[in-house]
Amino acid sequence: MPPNREAIHLYRDILRASRLFHWCNEQGEPWNAVLRRNARKEFEEARYERDPLIVAKMLVVGRQCLDESMRKFDATQRKITERVESTRTR
Repeated sequence: MPPNREAIHLYRDILRASRLFHWCNEQGEPWNAVLRRNARKEFEEARYERDPLIVAKMLVVGRQCLDESMRKFDATQRKITERVESTRTR
């Protein structure tokens, strides 16, 4: 896949993943808004990068970060669900 299409795909995946983060940070701002704003900022800063090696590296690192974040999120969600199920009184 061409780098620009891969970047768009990654950006959309980040936006989709950000929907899961619905709670607020210490300042009362929803995390999904913070994540979207930071993703947009990162992609805008990298927009005019022409070195294909650097672009490829940014895409790989971005994908790895997203995948790792989602793995941790899923694991934590599973733990929360298991704890709720184990402490629930029926």
